[in-house]
Amino acid sequence: MPANRSCGEAIALLLENYGVDTVFGIPGVHTLELYKGLAGSQIRHVLPRHEQGAGFMADGYARASGRPGVCFVITGPGVTNIATPMGQAWSDSVPMLVISSVNETEHLGQGRGRLHEVTNQQAVTAPLTAGSAVAMTAPEIPPFLHKAFSSFTASRPRPWHLSAPLDVLAAMADGDWQAGAMAPGLAPDARQVDTARDWLAAAKRPMILLGGGAIGIAREKIVKLAESIGAAVVTTTAGKGIFPDSHALSLGGTLSLEPAQSLLANADILLILGSELAETDWWVDRMPTLSGKTIRVDISPEQLTVNHEPDLPVCADAGAFLDALGTVESDLPGDRQHAAIAQTRQKAMADWGPLARKHIAVLNVIRAILPEDAVVATDMTQIAYTGNAAFPVDRPRCWLHPVGFGTLGYALPAAIGAKLAQPERACVALAGDYGFQFTLPEIAVAAELELPLPILLWNNDGLGQIHLGMVERGTPAIGVHARNPDFLALARAYGADAVRADSLSALGETLKKALTAKGPTLIEIREDMPELAEMT
Repeated sequence: MPANRSCGEAIALLLENYGVDTVFGIPGVHTLELYKGLAGSQIRHVLPRHEQGAGFMADGYARASGRPGVCFVITGPGVTNIATPMGQAWSDSVPMLVISSVNETEHLGQGRGRLHEVTNQQAVTAPLTAGSAVAMTAPEIPPFLHKAFSSFTASRPRPWHLSAPLDVLAAMADGDWQAGAMAPGLAPDARQVDTARDWLAAAKRPMILLGGGAIGIAREKIVKLAESIGAAVVTTTAGKGIFPDSHALSLGGTLSLEPAQSLLANADILLILGSELAETDWWVDRMPTLSGKTIRVDISPEQLTVNHEPDLPVCADAGAFLDALGTVESDLPGDRQHAAIAQTRQKAMADWGPLARKHIAVLNVIRAILPEDAVVATDMTQIAYTGNAAFPVDRPRCWLHPVGFGTLGYALPAAIGAKLAQPERACVALAGDYGFQFTLPEIAVAAELELPLPILLWNNDGLGQIHLGMVERGTPAIGVHARNPDFLALARAYGADAVRADSLSALGETLKKALTAKGPTLIEIREDMPELAEMT
């Protein structure tokens, strides 16, 4: 690294050495040194309209690509604005690095009313990150960044936050800042692998449950294992697409549905790869009672017994475990569960209610138009909840949903981040009318970058899921209906195209055109579309 660089400049060059090619952020008077560094690097800067948008863009970038999303934000409000995306990244194990300034060293914690002052900024982000630190001297910066980047591959990926006081950012960088070597994934214990192989080979009704922690596994490896032992495979929402939905052994993302839970409860061996088995995986208060043995593989030692204590806990990277497991030989026919799996999927689909069938009609049109590797970034909205189970995906990193933290406003900025990370792939946003308004101004980013980004807006004129919950509990419908703006006019004002799809065929044609447009296209899909209103 060249000499006579400030720490702010050196940080940007060090990020480049770690392979960072994009930074999301809004420059401010407290981040000028960081931006001076960006000017001297090859890193692309993306300007969102709000720090929440920056964080969700970084999240979508990371989920679509597997590479960490990086943000620069200012002291105080920049940090508090991005706290929600950091919480989302924490919940869903997304690699994210947030670098911010903080007030000068002499003013820290003094409460003197300095610009953007937070008396303890580190305390804001510590509960939302795997690591949060204030670099009080220049030499503290490179080791922290190395620890963050190494953790993204060698442990459970989660967000990290580095703050540096303004005087430290302006100080000269000490020595030669170089990227450190990445640590390998954690290898499993050989004896545990042997035990797992024996159990799986002898299983009559084996099942495999794939969570987001298995997303890095090569598809052919998990398919080979499932076929060799005849295992039914089900995924969490974060694990959608790791195992192809179209495979005869697949239950898809139906883990939250009773038919899949019943089949799982009767398995004699359940192999769990990279899942925390949380409430937002099952959507029931407690996990189903399992009748068979469980093998649980997780890179995080503290996660191995959370929510369920397995018969065989294996602390290892899921991919390293499969590599060590190798070929598992079973004497039983590999297709012995095909009929039960097909029946389970049919029952799950038959249980959908009238509203979900409307969603599925729309989702089927979207699926028919999109390429197999397209990325769909979704929001916390009813049509996405249906899609978590009903939208078929054959590849990983194609269905992005804010599962754990459950934030609104995720879809649009996440889709922008995904498109920037994977420009050769089709990317779309799927949002509800209320949550969409949390980050609606980010349309401007897609427009100025001329991204061919369809924005599918499901409009039911309110908070449909909350309204439904109130009705079911006999609670008066309070605060669930808001006056919506003219979404088409707003989108056009930001420089996007905008269309209301008045039929399913019109939706398909509009989506097809939007995928190759020179800029974003807002496609409004009303729940009371005549064709959908007829579905009961």
